[in-house]
Amino acid sequence: MLSTKDIRKELHGASSISDKVMQYIYEEGLLKIWVPRQYGGLGYRFETGIKALFEWAETDGSFGWMLTLCAGANYFSRNIKPEAAHLLFTHPTTCFGGSGMIGGTAEKLKDHTYLINGFWNFATGAPYLTHFTLNAKITQNGKPVTDRDGREIIRSFIVPKDQAEIIPNWKSMGMKATSTYSFAVENVIVNENCSFVYDHFFTNDILDSIPFRVFADLTLLANYLGMASHFIEEAERIRPELNFKNFTASVEKHLNKIVNMANEVENILGNHKSISEDQQNEIHRYGVELVQKLSLQILTVYTQLGIRATDTHSAVYQVFCDYFTAAMHSNFRPSEDAVNFSF
Repeated sequence: MLSTKDIRKELHGASSISDKVMQYIYEEGLLKIWVPRQYGGLGYRFETGIKALFEWAETDGSFGWMLTLCAGANYFSRNIKPEAAHLLFTHPTTCFGGSGMIGGTAEKLKDHTYLINGFWNFATGAPYLTHFTLNAKITQNGKPVTDRDGREIIRSFIVPKDQAEIIPNWKSMGMKATSTYSFAVENVIVNENCSFVYDHFFTNDILDSIPFRVFADLTLLANYLGMASHFIEEAERIRPELNFKNFTASVEKHLNKIVNMANEVENILGNHKSISEDQQNEIHRYGVELVQKLSLQILTVYTQLGIRATDTHSAVYQVFCDYFTAAMHSNFRPSEDAVNFSF
């Protein structure tokens, strides 16, 4: 079993997740925290999973982000037919991942198959995936298929890694070891069993009822708080005379809040009630405000650390770059109307 110190040493300055760390991930089943036990997963409750995501991000930004996004993609085990899920997830190295963008087309053929073509950006952990997940517009005879309201139909598909072309174009300042590459699929035929719809489940569990927006909000917030905790740990090493107790206490306070939110969501769903639109909006507004405040505080601390913190080989610089790369995720970006660039 690898310690936090071991993982940090393996991933410091790394451009990929090392084989040693990947072996640890497989052995501990970390990619399967959201996979139901009936498919060989760990079947974590929402609250337990949130705590794990925080700890992984606190260990290392790339480590936590890759696990969050790939374990999150393995959550789709719930959306595919049980016979296919059993076959896929009994293997210890099964790892889904891909893109949320709509980057291609799926031509519907006569024999319950689809012909997939397209290009998708930002597939976290691309080299470590066994299957790519993607969203595509359904076409038939080259024309878009629409629903009763005239909207183009979108479905999600699972494509084995050996049928996709990985394009190693991740050049960001942080999250380097996540290898968040693009991928392309050209003339690949996929059976209907390897397609799914986000809100259509074949399992019967409370987690199935969690709105995707809430799931995304709370899992990403756990990552930001985990990286912030690691950042202040490294900052203290550079300037131990500064008092960072308020920062640490704030991280703990907000972590407790999102854990409580996750627990409350499960309790509501467990009582056969739904998460209202107002409740979802409240969670999201909290997330937007938290990320803005957290980012400002990390910048404030960083400017107190001096020139040593700009060393591109230092741990604090890596955590700083990881955090602000992750913070570029559009999920919590405030609206343009709420931004004032004057000073």
